[in-house]
Amino acid sequence: MPSHPKPSMRERILETADRLFYQRGIRAVGVDTIAAEIGISKRTLYNHFPSKDELIAAYLAGRFTKAAASDKPPVEQILGTFDRLERGFASKGFRGCPFVNAVAELGAEDQSVRKIAIAFKESRRLWFRDLLKQLGVADAEGLATQLTLLVDGAIAQDLVRNDPSMARAAKDAARVLLANAGLKEGAEIARNISRSSAR
Repeated sequence: MPSHPKPSMRERILETADRLFYQRGIRAVGVDTIAAEIGISKRTLYNHFPSKDELIAAYLAGRFTKAAASDKPPVEQILGTFDRLERGFASKGFRGCPFVNAVAELGAEDQSVRKIAIAFKESRRLWFRDLLKQLGVADAEGLATQLTLLVDGAIAQDLVRNDPSMARAAKDAARVLLANAGLKEGAEIARNISRSSAR
């Protein structure tokens, strides 16, 4: 049985910061708490991250993952976003979008946090846009923005209501947007996905 390499101290600090920042909030968790959780001194932590700001930036950079490549048809990939949201909403540890949370906590005037949050949201919008362009949608830019708003709206609604079905409602709205864009094939795929998920 192969042994997994032991995580480096930097990785341990980041893993702990990621968990605590996301679960409890960036402002609520100090470097003392992170160091104590790992069992190291603050000095050791600062050797790897000279300031809390640098640790926050590294935490958000770690959360900035690209959408996975897929061979599925573009419409299926788009609608699959809302299926993943529903699974996320149903998990106990779901606390919303870490980028929105960071901006809400630290304020829009924190330019470094705001910049990475904008970059993340834009990367997701561009992912939608590129899939829509593959489908030949006339206004791929506008529809990508609308789909992004559906995602963010579903997240906000779930946080307020604690109701994973908000993702399904957003998926239904996405189907309408795709059908209105003239994607009859997309509407059929959506119906098939809906039928298979209902079984």
